[in-house]
Amino acid sequence: MKIIISPAKKMNVKDDSLEISGLPCYLKEAGLLMEYVRGLSYEEAKNIWKCNDKIAALNYERFVHMDLKKRLTPAVLSYEGIQYQHMAPDVFSQKELDYVQEHLYILSGFYGALSPLEGIVPYRLEMQSKVDICTEEGHFRDLYRFWGSRIYRRVTENDRVIINLASKEYSKAVEAFLEPEDMFINCIFGCMEKDKKGKDKIKVKGTEAKMARGEMVRFMAEREIEELEEIKAFNRLGYSFSEEHSDQTNFVFISEGK
Repeated sequence: MKIIISPAKKMNVKDDSLEISGLPCYLKEAGLLMEYVRGLSYEEAKNIWKCNDKIAALNYERFVHMDLKKRLTPAVLSYEGIQYQHMAPDVFSQKELDYVQEHLYILSGFYGALSPLEGIVPYRLEMQSKVDICTEEGHFRDLYRFWGSRIYRRVTENDRVIINLASKEYSKAVEAFLEPEDMFINCIFGCMEKDKKGKDKIKVKGTEAKMARGEMVRFMAEREIEELEEIKAFNRLGYSFSEEHSDQTNFVFISEGK
């Protein structure tokens, strides 16, 4: 069983906490993307990042001075978004760290697919970014084409059961290459609301869903979950598994009253 999650935009350096397990699998590809961004003007980079001047200036400076082999932070500690706050990897026990190291992949527009303890540097490059990069393999105008099947191949290298806790932006990099023997389980976190006709519908709210995805990773790590049925016991942040709304490929968790 493998678990996939999205990265977060906000990152920092924590190179004195956990020891890294090694360099990222796709370091060569990350190097190509680094050189591409370095070749952009500030305005071109800002246009790709779609952010304000403060964030653009910080990340442009990061790329100018970037060294992919120095001051490395374990990937799972480098990202600081809501999902990671609720996962709380800083306080994982050793057995929980061992579990995520074996089961978890962080998908990245810059690094492809990361195991939790691979050492990375802060960057900004979302999977949906529009690029225009030429390599020996061809000319690519988006990162989905640049990465091709690499992310999928790494995630499914030793296991064909995938628990999807990633956003659509990132899960597309795996879903596009699924084969019949793969089992791809979407975990959906929502609440019941009435539509315009007064009928119940499941509403997924971005912030709450990110919180639940982080809690699910922690839940699975704490219990060292290896079987799909065990996931259905998730009961944090008011969520509970809905047999009625779930099927073989979609596990739906509903929080009442949110």
